[in-house]
Amino acid sequence: MTKHSAPPSLVVVDSPHPFEGVCSALQAAIPAHGFGLLTVHDLADTLRSKGIGFREQCRIFEVCQPQHAARVLEADMALNMALPCRISVYTQDGQTRIGMVSPVVMFSCLSTDPQLQTVAAEVEATTRAIIDTAAAAGRPA
Repeated sequence: MTKHSAPPSLVVVDSPHPFEGVCSALQAAIPAHGFGLLTVHDLADTLRSKGIGFREQCRIFEVCQPQHAARVLEADMALNMALPCRISVYTQDGQTRIGMVSPVVMFSCLSTDPQLQTVAAEVEATTRAIIDTAAAAGRPA
């Protein structure tokens, strides 16, 4: 598992494991770290079903930790548009990657409220742990 060179607004980790294995490992890591899985969007299948010859794999996992979400919404209800958190598993040129938009960077663009920065830092620490766990534990499904 290696950190991928990405802009600071993105957290991207390369995994040596197959796409399906990393997806399975992510589904196990989410509740193990106190988050819930809301839904999974298979973006690659959706594109292919629309007749687009998309060759890569891409699944977007929407995750939430209710106490953190409530703190964000209590501080600024308009920030519902930044929720829930999304973690993506995808392939790029044969490499399995897992990543997300940095909650700290995203919320620093949306609010100057120090409480929200604290929540964003807590969420980012946990979602990074989820990503690292899934990237390391991925195995064939």
